[in-house]
Amino acid sequence: MESLPTTTTKSEKRWRSKPIQTSKPSLLMALFSCLAWLYVAGRLWQDAENRTLLVGLLKKNTGQRPKILSIDEKLAVLGCKNLERRIVEVEMELTLAKSQGYLKNHLQQSGSSTSQLLAVIGVYTGFGSRLKRNVFRGSWMPRGEALRKLEERGVVIRFVIGRSANRGDSLDRNIDEENRSTKDFFILEDHEEAQEELPKKAKFFFSTAVQNWNAGFYVKVDDNIDLDLDGLIGLLEHRRGQNSSYIGCMKSGDVVADEGKPWYEPEWWKFGDEKSYFRHASGSLLILSKNLAQYVYVNSASLKTYAHDDISVGSWMMGLQTTYIDDNRFCCSSIRQGKVCAAHFHLL
Repeated sequence: MESLPTTTTKSEKRWRSKPIQTSKPSLLMALFSCLAWLYVAGRLWQDAENRTLLVGLLKKNTGQRPKILSIDEKLAVLGCKNLERRIVEVEMELTLAKSQGYLKNHLQQSGSSTSQLLAVIGVYTGFGSRLKRNVFRGSWMPRGEALRKLEERGVVIRFVIGRSANRGDSLDRNIDEENRSTKDFFILEDHEEAQEELPKKAKFFFSTAVQNWNAGFYVKVDDNIDLDLDGLIGLLEHRRGQNSSYIGCMKSGDVVADEGKPWYEPEWWKFGDEKSYFRHASGSLLILSKNLAQYVYVNSASLKTYAHDDISVGSWMMGLQTTYIDDNRFCCSSIRQGKVCAAHFHLL
């Protein structure tokens, strides 16, 4: 069976003969439209997120808005500030009271007697200085009953020593044994006895002595000094009642900045370009009145010490209303004439 012939129109032939083509401008426009849509969608999403974040911060800050204080609340705040200021004032008053004699254990240490001693004389000594102590006991320093009678006259004399670095060793035991026999030691329990600790020993001596005895003067004497005890007592009697007195043989001198040399001062740079010490009493024999010794006690935790004890004590006195009494009779040398002390450098 033969198929019937079909007829084709011209338009169909034209459509079949040409492939479908899309113009390039149309594609570019479609691409740009997609990108624009993505950009707008992203911004809308970001704006929504920002709005959520801002709303959260607003709610949080709304809860933390400054509170308007009532009159009573303002008065309470002012009361706390006044209380804080009063605490500071009380602390200052307490420090002043301590410096004027209201010291811890004062009544306990001074006993029932209200009389004031004239002086406490502390003679520095060391663990290996027993021969020196025996020399003093056989010369100017009273012993036994004579020492007790001197105290009745208002003068206390003690050998001043700290404790061994190895507490309770033979050095400490020997001192304790000697003290049980002679009863003329003043043992600084909190001080370690060593040559390099001498500046701190001065701080411990004055601080502890002023707590143990109520005296007008506190005297520090080196262990190579021979005293004219009656002459010293006479001078102190003449100055009894003189507060803020810093008494001794006043001197100055060059600061030794070269390490290894005698009298080397590690903190030499603090003494200026001229490297000269300020005026201070010689460490061989120096005296503080009661209120100055109390000042050392009250402020001992913050007082600076230098390489030498006399420099240290002098530095403590510089910032105070101190009366410097430079008396040539306290300048200890080998020449005794007209002085209350003499230096014996040959003593063992």
